[in-house]
Amino acid sequence: MQTIDGRQWANRDDLIASTGYSRTTIADLWRDRETNGHPQPRVIDRVMHWDLEEWTGWFEQHHKAPAPAPKVDRKGDPDELLPPAAQARVLGVDLSRITQYGKKPPAGWPAPAHVEQLDTRTREYRTRRQLWEFVDSNPNFGTAGGRPSGATAKAPDPRVRQAALALQAAPDAKPGEIAATLAERHGGSVHTWKRIVTAARKTA
Repeated sequence: MQTIDGRQWANRDDLIASTGYSRTTIADLWRDRETNGHPQPRVIDRVMHWDLEEWTGWFEQHHKAPAPAPKVDRKGDPDELLPPAAQARVLGVDLSRITQYGKKPPAGWPAPAHVEQLDTRTREYRTRRQLWEFVDSNPNFGTAGGRPSGATAKAPDPRVRQAALALQAAPDAKPGEIAATLAERHGGSVHTWKRIVTAARKTA
């Protein structure tokens, strides 16, 4: 972490430590910067850095935005038997969602048109027609952004990670002192940071 003119600048490793996300996820956010509004970096010692306060604010807003609905593929033979991977492609979702449907099917999920018995499991086939009819009969399909039915995804608050690191660095300090230090370092009220420090202590 670099401090320039009183502001903290984080490289990719710092962002990973701050959010708890993998290097791949952080890299994907940067890759999609033209569509997601990712903040621009400042090159320090030939390494990209981001204003931590600006990046954290963007990160929180990015994960509050609704995920785009899956795009259903309406092309192809309606009666072709499709394995799970192809079913996922037709529905525009991850294969994990089809797997989840096999364990906990949502309302209207069609019974397989064909079942193949493998050595250790079965593979269920469905037709495009079945998948299209399922989507058409479920107007709310896709509102979870391609996640399995019933699942929720909430981005971890990077400030909790920052508070946890501060607690580790000063284990004998009082929560109020930690909150005051974080408020001065990152901005925001001491009251808000006290709440975040409390959350960090619960997850420690």
